[in-house]
Amino acid sequence: MVTLGVLALQGAFREHLTVLNSLGVEARKVTRPEHLEGLDGIILPGGESSAMVRLAAPTGLFVHLGERIRDGLPAFGTCAGLILLADRLTDDTLTGFDRPGGLDVTVARNAYGRQRESFVAPLEITGMTPDFDGTFIRAPQIVETGSAEVLARHDGAAVLVRQGNVWGGSFHPELGPDTRLHAEFVRRLGHDD
Repeated sequence: MVTLGVLALQGAFREHLTVLNSLGVEARKVTRPEHLEGLDGIILPGGESSAMVRLAAPTGLFVHLGERIRDGLPAFGTCAGLILLADRLTDDTLTGFDRPGGLDVTVARNAYGRQRESFVAPLEITGMTPDFDGTFIRAPQIVETGSAEVLARHDGAAVLVRQGNVWGGSFHPELGPDTRLHAEFVRRLGHDD
């Protein structure tokens, strides 16, 4: 059986756990480095990236997670999780804090506006029909994709990317009834194509 971890420091981790359980995946919370043992992959949820880096700092969780990702652990970051996985940010808000990185993109935090400017938009995702409804809440924007493959765009901007087995999305796939994106991540575990 596949075992996925969900970073559970803060944010929408419960919703990701619920989706994974509905897919028959064994899912467990990750809050410390030792929780990374035995995982086939990890999801980094949306929430507040600045709170997450501060909560992870005392245990060195993101240093260990970054090493595991570089060693091939599949990872999927959504919203704040994308910020944590991005190799580059457009601001220095998180300077001085470890982030796992591993995704060759540049991200602008909160680029889609404030909480009241949240929206849901249909997204054409490569290989997925029909469209997937993406929920954007104070979402980051991918401003440069580097070597990452763009899987979906919204108004011309990349909102879902994949680089090998590391995925990043600007939106919250766990907040709607559609589980196809989680299912595809699980299906591709162990494939670097």
